Amino acid sequence: MSDAKVFLNGHIDVPTDRIASVTAALPVHIALTRAEPGCLSFEVQPCPTIAGRFLVAEVFVNQAAFDAHQARTKASDWFTITVGIPRDYTIRAEAAA
Repeated sequence: MSDAKVFLNGHIDVPTDRIASVTAALPVHIALTRAEPGCLSFEVQPCPTIAGRFLVAEVFVNQAAFDAHQARTKASDWFTITVGIPRDYTIRAEAAA
């Protein structure tokens, strides 16, 4: 399964008092993630029906690329800005057909 793509789907629920800082930090977080080796797609969009919710969809070429992304984000401004904000993600690996 080491060649399996890794998919993350879910959401982050940003408290009202943190929306401005999260929204301001998001473009840099998206750009840095999309530039990572092995990132196939990375989308973060405001939910059209739930205020403060951002929908997240990620695809990485394999587990190693996904793990490298996770390590990078833990050392990033994004991590500091979003620490403690509730997230609800599902992560799955899927081998190429």
